[in-house]
Amino acid sequence: MTLPTAAAESDTIYHYRLVHSADGIGKFYRGREIAKVMGHTEALWLERPSRQTTEQPQQVIEALNLKPTDIVADIGAGTGYFSFRISPLVSQGKVLAVDIQPEMLDMIEFLKTENNVTNVEPILGSTTDPNLPEETVDLALMVDAYHEFAYPREMMSGIVRSLKPGGRVVLVEYRRENPLIPIKALHKMTQRQARKEMNAVGLQWLETKEFLPQQHLMIFQKPIESVS
Repeated sequence: MTLPTAAAESDTIYHYRLVHSADGIGKFYRGREIAKVMGHTEALWLERPSRQTTEQPQQVIEALNLKPTDIVADIGAGTGYFSFRISPLVSQGKVLAVDIQPEMLDMIEFLKTENNVTNVEPILGSTTDPNLPEETVDLALMVDAYHEFAYPREMMSGIVRSLKPGGRVVLVEYRRENPLIPIKALHKMTQRQARKEMNAVGLQWLETKEFLPQQHLMIFQKPIESVS
């Protein structure tokens, strides 16, 4: 019997359409078109002052209930906007700032040196692998990033492998349920869609917090395997 190749398996997971949104890549996963990636040339958008009001980063971080010893993976870290805000709270742990764009990681390295931060570690991921060590991460955070993953199944499988049993995944995504939120449709996600995609990689939904003006904060957990 011939086993399916990784490419063949990928073909059964994803679907492609020639006619698609100008904001997407023409690739569909579980009924959702994947959005184009925001490049490093738009890095200033990540540091815009209005994020304090529209995205309330401090309230997001407080909702994570971090412990000083936690290892946090900031996936799609960009300029390190969340990484550097989290790092003081995990003084005995660290933040793994993962991005697929070397230019973003260069910015993080610069800011690390400039601000004398020692517990933020930039990591170059790929489109299919976050390049994180197995079962070392307490919490993986993705803020406005997951919807741009070109290979969401593979990336999330890698993230799940990196989590300790009982480790959490937190997705922060603009609410697609609300058409009045002024964000392009493919850069928003419904809670139903997010839960469907996280369930596909074995994550259990814990809760969704709706305190943000325009975004869901969705919390998932890697199951704790029973001891036999």
